[in-house]
Amino acid sequence: MTIERHSLYRILDANLDRAREALRVLEEWGRLGRNDRDLTAECKGLRHTLAQWHREEFRAARNTPSDVGTELTHGREQTREHIPAVLRANCGRLQESLRVLEEYGKVYDPLMGAAMKGLRYQAYTLEQRLAMGDRQHKLSRSLLYLVTMPVPNLLAVVRSALEGGVDLVQYREKEGIDRDRLALAEALRGLCAEFGVLFLVNDRIDLALAVDADGVHLGQQDLPVAIARQLLGHDKLIGLSTTNPDELSAAMATDVDYVGVGPVYATPTKPGKSAAGFEYVRYAAAQCDRPFFAIGGVDLENVAAIREAGAQRVAVVRALMAADDPQRSPKPFAVAFRNQSRAKIEIFFRF
Repeated sequence: MTIERHSLYRILDANLDRAREALRVLEEWGRLGRNDRDLTAECKGLRHTLAQWHREEFRAARNTPSDVGTELTHGREQTREHIPAVLRANCGRLQESLRVLEEYGKVYDPLMGAAMKGLRYQAYTLEQRLAMGDRQHKLSRSLLYLVTMPVPNLLAVVRSALEGGVDLVQYREKEGIDRDRLALAEALRGLCAEFGVLFLVNDRIDLALAVDADGVHLGQQDLPVAIARQLLGHDKLIGLSTTNPDELSAAMATDVDYVGVGPVYATPTKPGKSAAGFEYVRYAAAQCDRPFFAIGGVDLENVAAIREAGAQRVAVVRALMAADDPQRSPKPFAVAFRNQSRAKIEIFFRF
């Protein structure tokens, strides 16, 4: 074997190892961090495809003791601030390795170069899924959505709800001074971060950006979803209220992540809006292609009926925010909600 051929095999071996290791790191997050079967299967499939190209002649050329690169490192490689940093680093490692494999693979076998090019494009898509997916994954598992209303002890009520099992919080305040709203939004954002729960802001994209909220919830009269997406970027969530099949159909033609369906019952939270009723909930259950939350007059007395109509998720306002004593012992709010991720759960909050 020539020196050039031996060096080629060492390069291919090192980068196949590097790419497969990176994929294993990403795969473990998909499997054990997110419980995401599709993401795990994608990483595993890429890893096994690479393994098929890992020839024994490459392994035989390996000479770790003489590899000068093993002694080189960078300070940022010694620590990781959080899980997203781990995922970003390993996505970058995967893509760089695949580019090396593509270029040197052309020398070994043009088919290898072409295969690595295809895998590299898959790696870009995988990175996008990982970057966008944390919020999307939390949204897919969110069953109980708290929408705030003005109360004197807002932070205490929201904390109680979070302790009881609320999955998602929306800060909704139509009146007041922006500085005060900003301060409350920051405090609520911190509370939700403490519990690992999504936090959205109603209507106000500027406030959502200012506090780094997970997204916004828009009404039919607010900025168009396309404009909101341009301002927020693709890693934030956008929800949209709908009250009838036409609005739902229009919403599904946009880039919204979820929709509100209601009001199921007439409610003072939406003055002038007539109840959409169970018929619309059933329609949404049959037609909606993304998560939806039934909203409007939802309380302990009717939540079971709403679930029977096909809603897997509900949004609650007054049933918690206007409770006499939200600091009391937790009581069951919904006892048989199911979705694709959880077979049967009980949700509690202080009510």
